[in-house]
Order: sequence, then C-alpha cells, then structure tokens
Amino acid sequence: MPLTMNREVFITCAVTGSGGSQDRSPHVPRSPEQIADSAIAAAKAGAAIVHCHVRDPETGAPSRKLEYYREVTERIRAADVDVVLNLTAGMGGDMVFGPTEHPLPTVEGTDMIGASARVQHVAECLPEICTLDCGTMNFAEADYVMTNTPGMLTAMGRMMTALGVKPEIEAFDTGHLWYAKQLVSDGVLEPDALVQLCMGVPWGAPDDLNTFMAMVNNVPDEWTFSAFGLGRNQMAYVAAAVLAGGNVRVGLEDNLWLGKGELAQNWQLVERAGTIIENMGARVIGAAEVREKLGLVKRAPKAV
Repeated sequence: MPLTMNREVFITCAVTGSGGSQDRSPHVPRSPEQIADSAIAAAKAGAAIVHCHVRDPETGAPSRKLEYYREVTERIRAADVDVVLNLTAGMGGDMVFGPTEHPLPTVEGTDMIGASARVQHVAECLPEICTLDCGTMNFAEADYVMTNTPGMLTAMGRMMTALGVKPEIEAFDTGHLWYAKQLVSDGVLEPDALVQLCMGVPWGAPDDLNTFMAMVNNVPDEWTFSAFGLGRNQMAYVAAAVLAGGNVRVGLEDNLWLGKGELAQNWQLVERAGTIIENMGARVIGAAEVREKLGLVKRAPKAV
C-alpha cells in the first residue's frame, strides 16, 4: 500500500518497564518517586504519553504493588506539566517452566493471577490508557512464556472498556493484531482502537522493515498506531513509524543507550525523537491534542 506520512505525531515514553535492566544503567528509575520524576522530565521534553510500570524501590525488581501505582499516578497528576498516563496491565501473566523433561510444576518467576487482579490498579488509579498484550508468546529469557489466553483478554478488555480506560493493544506479532480485530468485532474493544507495534522483541516480530510493513498493513484504517524498535534500532523506528503513518515510542524500557558508550535518560530519548520527527517535516503534538484524537478524558489529581 502507498505510505502516507504522519504529520501530527505523538511521542510515548516507556519509562522503566519490567525487564532486568535496573542494574545495567543508573538511569533506570526504581522507586515511585524516581519513576514519576523521570516521566515528568520526559513530558517536559515532549512526550505526550508516559507508559509506566512499577518496581521494588530496593531491588528494582518488577512489582504489582498497588501503593506504588497510586504514588506514581498521584505524583504525575500533581506535576506542573500535562501528560497522558498509560499504566501497564501486562503483569500477572508470566509462566516459567521447569526442565524440558519435567516442565510442571512451573518454577520461580511464575506470576499468574486472575483478570480482576491484573486490572485492579487500573480500576483504582483510572489512567487514561492501559496496555492489553494481545497474545501469548515465548520470550528470550529461559523458558518464560507471556500468557494471555483469549478468555483472559476478553475479560480484561471488557473491564477496561467498562472503566472508561482506553486499552492500548500491544501487538508483538501479526497474530496478535488478528486477535485484536476479533476483540473489536466481538464488541470487547471500541472500533477506534489504539495499538502499539512492538518490533524486535525476541521471539515476536523481528525488526526488519518487511515485517514492520506487514504489521502496519494489518492495522485497520480507523485505528491509531504507534511503534517502537528494541535496542539500537529505537531511533530508526522513530523515522520508520512516522513515514508509515504512525506515532512513536521511545524510553528506557526498550533501549538504554543514547549513543555508543553513552547511557541515556528518558528525557534525552524523547528529545532526540522529537528532533527526528521535526526534521522530517512533522509536528510533535501534546497531551491535549492526544486526548482529543483518542477520545480520552483527563482525570484530576486527588485533593490533598
């Protein structure tokens, strides 16, 4: 299909993620205060959306604690910058199997909970957006499987829609887009869906341009898409996503480096992405325009 470049681009900053990157860079935020501060700095640098996980403040390990999500949410909403909050709902679907001859029972690292528990922090914090990983896949970490069954996705999707929180479909391969379209057809998700194309995450869609365009060509016209490439190709995918008609995601969840031997901070990655977008002749749009585009409702900070 012919490419139509996007001239009005929003940037999402994926602030910290849940991977084991906390000991590889001092800039990966751990505590709720650090995560919120990094998100706020990214917003000031031009990010319209901040995508947040939470971590244990002492170890940096990924966490699902409600109090951490509450603190991050309240700090960001009370900040002197306007930004759209996107909380992960990807935690709680992890299965780590034992040796190949004795895979069951599952071993340390497994974290499987029910649909209501997986969206409990979403129901409490009511972010404008939360993620919905639309499929099951192997990850390149031992025998770890990210598990999202059709029943689980239907249940979680219905809860998100009922809460008035817009799901951001995380598509790691073309089959995930196929199932996301089924969720729309079934009335679980609204027709004007939002999707993030996740490129280069082992063992999902590789980050070559042919695969990327296969993903893009499977996004319905009425949907809004964003995309990112993992690691060294993060900035290349800023340009590729804009050229293909989409929006962009950068941040320390996906890439730790600004250049060879130079560890990045989130705001620096956002700033560089903004420069690329503007040099392509497009405009970086802010939180208010994103809310209008995606039909989001801004939520006020809690009264102190």
